Amino acid sequence: MPPLTAVERFFERLFERPSARLFRARLQPIQLQRRIERAMEGERLTTSDRTLVPNRFIVHLHPADLADFGEMTGTLASELADGALSFARAHHYTVVDRPRVDLLADPAVDRTDARVEARFAEPIVGRPGHGPVAPAPDASGEPGDIDRTVTRAYAIPRPSAPRAVLRVTDPGGGTRKVVIEQGSLTIGRATDNDVVALDGRVSRHHGRITGRRGTLVYTDLGSTNGSRVNGISVAEVVLGAGDRLEVGDTALIVEVAGAPD
Repeated sequence: MPPLTAVERFFERLFERPSARLFRARLQPIQLQRRIERAMEGERLTTSDRTLVPNRFIVHLHPADLADFGEMTGTLASELADGALSFARAHHYTVVDRPRVDLLADPAVDRTDARVEARFAEPIVGRPGHGPVAPAPDASGEPGDIDRTVTRAYAIPRPSAPRAVLRVTDPGGGTRKVVIEQGSLTIGRATDNDVVALDGRVSRHHGRITGRRGTLVYTDLGSTNGSRVNGISVAEVVLGAGDRLEVGDTALIVEVAGAPD
């Protein structure tokens, strides 16, 4: 853990937890969101051209705090994951897959406190959505070691990239659909691109969409006017269903068509 992150965590624990116990404050979702953001910042890896951040977060909560969220637990985990993605995009960080958040009941965590594990992980096959994770029982029938359970959960095969469709809207209002198979797809004004943009604000070779580790990754190729996803400027980002990619005045909406053949 970087020194600055350790100092922030020390003061956070010093002030937040005693006051919460004194006034019997209930743990709020925004507190969990801030913990996830700090964990993402604390584990980021900077290379020569980008900053990679974790995409899997295990939030350890006291069982009573987890129970307080009741039926909204699954929704809360999904919202926290969306918040993590927005945070990464706002800071121009690169993630290898859409973030996933799991909420874990952990008696070792103090009431109204939370501990977040952040890690880099491949996309999970067969585990749609987000939700709480329970420790697996060991041979005695009691809950087993938490770390062993989490490690086993992520020991998965590497998936292929999904097959998807782009709905392209040109500046003049015309629309067309382009299928993204498992290879890469280039976007630009030049005629040698897979998607030829009829747009003077688009560079000759503007960007590329590549299937990578079970995800669709968009990379801006150093374009003059840049690229935006859902209104946020990006250099590289993982795309998902419903995302709106804008290059110049051309919009490309991602529509997932299904698994690869």
